[in-house]
Amino acid sequence: MKSRRKVATLRKPANFPAENVLTGLTIPGLLALGRDVEQCHFVNCDFGEADLSGLRLEDCLFERCNLTTVKLSGTALQNVAFADCKLLGVAFGACQDMLFGVHFDVCQLRYASFGGKRLAGTRFVKCKLDEVDFTNADLSAAVFQDCDLAGTIFHDTQLGGADFTTATGFSIDPEANYLAGARFTLAGLPGLLTKYGLAIE
Repeated sequence: MKSRRKVATLRKPANFPAENVLTGLTIPGLLALGRDVEQCHFVNCDFGEADLSGLRLEDCLFERCNLTTVKLSGTALQNVAFADCKLLGVAFGACQDMLFGVHFDVCQLRYASFGGKRLAGTRFVKCKLDEVDFTNADLSAAVFQDCDLAGTIFHDTQLGGADFTTATGFSIDPEANYLAGARFTLAGLPGLLTKYGLAIE
């Protein structure tokens, strides 16, 4: 049996130099910042379908931005936060593993994938996570606060200590995932029993 360990939680980036608050950028404006981007706050930017492969983003915040289907091959996301963003179909599994750390608040993440990523302690707050793929991911002590998890894939996923108490729509196979210490409400129990075809009244 795997022992539970305390998971350190990253502090979301919140303080930015005035010159690093960038509003309304498009893809050329982002790429003009160079390969290493630190302490930037992007507001109302459209980066849909951008190729961000190989970039290093550290202590950055994307707010009300469109990042639908951006390419992240070899991209380093080091303590990067997304607030009220569209991240449809984003393959986060392609990011560098080293120092990978993300935060999501009120984001649309439909069809995104986090295969094999270490997301221990990550908070998803009021996010649409339908059809997201968490296969082989480590979500130990992660929090899904008021999130919609309809169709989300959990397989060989580490969910020890994860908080699903306010999440809805999830279906998790207890035999195919590690769930020790994970938190659910009675109302959420049907999401753990779907495969058994039970009628719960």
